[in-house]
Amino acid sequence: MKWNHFKSKLLLKYTLSYIAIFLIPLVIMTIILYLNAAKTLRSEIEQTNVNQLNQAKTVIDERMKELQDMASRISYDEQLTKYLTHDPYYSREAIFALSKYKATSSIINEVFLFFREDDQIYSSQGLEDLDVFTKRYKFHSWNETDMVRDLNTLQIPTMRPAEQVDQRSNVPESLLAYLVPITPNQPNAHGTVMYLIHESTLTGLIDSILGDYQGMTYIFDNNGEVLAGNYHGETMTPQEVDSLFKLKPGTHSLSLNHEPHSVVSVKSDSGWTYVTAMPSSQFFSRIVHIRSIIILVFSLTVVMGTFLAIILARKQYHPISDLMEFVKLKAAADTSSSNELEWIKKTLYDYSQRVDLQEPYARNHILLIMLKHGHTEEFTPEFKETLGIRFNRNHYFVICMGWDANTSLKSDGTESDSVFMLMNDVELPAHSAHVYGIELPQPDRLALIVGFDAATGDEAQLQTLMEGIVETLGLMVKEHMNLSPAIGAGARYSHPEQLNQSYIEASSAFESSMLHGEGSITFFDKLSGIEDPDSSFWVPKDVLLKLVQSLKQGSYDVAVQMVSTALNNLKTEKPSVPLVRCICFDILNTMLKTASELEIHHVVNEIPRITSFDSLEDLEKSLTRLAADICAHVEAKSETEESSLMDQILTFIDHHFTEYDLSLATISNKYSISSSYFSRSFKEKVGINFSQYIWQKRMDEVIRQLLHTSDPLKDIITRVGYLDTPNFIRKFKKELGCTPGQYRKMHSLNGSSIPSDDEEEEYTG
Repeated sequence: MKWNHFKSKLLLKYTLSYIAIFLIPLVIMTIILYLNAAKTLRSEIEQTNVNQLNQAKTVIDERMKELQDMASRISYDEQLTKYLTHDPYYSREAIFALSKYKATSSIINEVFLFFREDDQIYSSQGLEDLDVFTKRYKFHSWNETDMVRDLNTLQIPTMRPAEQVDQRSNVPESLLAYLVPITPNQPNAHGTVMYLIHESTLTGLIDSILGDYQGMTYIFDNNGEVLAGNYHGETMTPQEVDSLFKLKPGTHSLSLNHEPHSVVSVKSDSGWTYVTAMPSSQFFSRIVHIRSIIILVFSLTVVMGTFLAIILARKQYHPISDLMEFVKLKAAADTSSSNELEWIKKTLYDYSQRVDLQEPYARNHILLIMLKHGHTEEFTPEFKETLGIRFNRNHYFVICMGWDANTSLKSDGTESDSVFMLMNDVELPAHSAHVYGIELPQPDRLALIVGFDAATGDEAQLQTLMEGIVETLGLMVKEHMNLSPAIGAGARYSHPEQLNQSYIEASSAFESSMLHGEGSITFFDKLSGIEDPDSSFWVPKDVLLKLVQSLKQGSYDVAVQMVSTALNNLKTEKPSVPLVRCICFDILNTMLKTASELEIHHVVNEIPRITSFDSLEDLEKSLTRLAADICAHVEAKSETEESSLMDQILTFIDHHFTEYDLSLATISNKYSISSSYFSRSFKEKVGINFSQYIWQKRMDEVIRQLLHTSDPLKDIITRVGYLDTPNFIRKFKKELGCTPGQYRKMHSLNGSSIPSDDEEEEYTG
């Protein structure tokens, strides 16, 4: 069954991550593009406004200049002299002349001519008293007294700010009053021309700059007073208005009335300031076509990016999914979690724990192969390095160590295991030596691979070094278990590939030590008499000893090498033919005797063929075939015995698994095998380790009794070999998802007959 991708939080996380990788830069780029477009449009509009505002300023300045010129012409107009305007006959001509002047300007609402210290004023409507400004034109903030004073005293052209003026029979209007003193041929002004101008006339020139945009327009005088303005419904504080006047000419960004505005300011030569202020939000609303294109491109990119993100996420997730499916095929895995990385982390942790548990067995297995065959070519150097196996010394030899089964060791095998743990990996700095311990299949037996460095090449000194190492290791074991082991040491070799020969030699020496009793140490070189060689042509004793031991252990490589060594000695010495036959019969007799001890009797039939040799080469081939036959039978017998032993052990376990004291150590002692060897062989045979097998057997029996008996839960658990009822209930629930009592209720044919103490036990547990 495939992992449910739709429920996978990891796949969703991958997808969202890839979408974010595409989307975040896209959003940033879109925002930058959008803001840049708005900024560009705003800049263009502001620059256009600057140009247009400059044009409006020029137009207004020209109009003001025209009004000043008009006032100058009025001052020199003979029809508008003080004498003629007061003359009843010529006054009509004066009024008509003023009307013509008014008609020449499009911005004038009314024009007045006042002669200083006079009590009357003239307009295009006729001669009027000064109370015209309280009757026909009533200014709200400019009273008659101030007006008369200004008309009589002003020396320079002055524009009064716009204000509401009440007109008789008309709606109030916002008017500006522009006063221009007239000085014809005199240093001092003798009169004043006053123009009334509609505020909208001036602001309209600036409003045309805004076009379709909303905003405010202002005209300030030299003192910062607003002469004319169009607010378009917006309100500003006096401080904000003052800030507009103080701006330098150009474009600015200000916050007015809590809203961003684009402000354009220009100044005229006369000192007036012209200002427009537009809300910045209008610029963004005017790029609809650009925004539409951006949204379309953005949407298409998001869709394509999402599709691509899903493809990439599935591609990245695929190896994880395959890994989960592979592991689920190999073992029953709990995939209830939707977070696959957590599941993989947990699985790897579990496998790591298993590897840690199996590492000593793997290491022991590789070293056993090294002892038996002298090489481990099927294992890579990296793998051996991982297990801590290194052969980087100058000299190597093997030690076999053990003790009699009848010695007073603890029956549970813990003392033997502790010795193995002690000798598992030993560093001897005083001897420049490193020792690897190997637990042998035989109980209470231990092999040690010793590698050491020596600066000397003298045989006597090297032998002394070996003896010192052996004695040190023997003392370590004696101090640990208060028992002196029997020790056999093989010969020394310079290459680890020759350790199989040293192991054969150590095994022979160990058998001799066992005969001599506890604490005996035997070196193979001394056992074989190498130090005092016989001068005869007979096969050396050490060769025959190694040949016998290699055949007993099924070590074909060493056996063939010993046969070759024995015959090569004869080829070198070249004894007489009768003596050669006698010596060859000695080798053959040794091999046949060993085969007989191993209960391999069919090899006797090969005697006629072997003895009818014509040359030493023919004899070597025949003896090699005989050694191969014996070693093959030893291997087959060993495997058969091992399989038969495991079958016996399994039968014993199936009949005694309910015994609470059943353990790895008790079975190892019962069948005279080492605990580690039994544990390794049991898992190879059954597929699970010893503890798991016992647990499963007891679980099956508990379930059977739950379903077919009404016995109390505690009695059932105790009968199958568990004394800790609460612990068993917890393990039962962890494996099956429910307690034993709940399981009984769900599967029992008569749930009403459930013992009441089941719930009490589970509650206690």
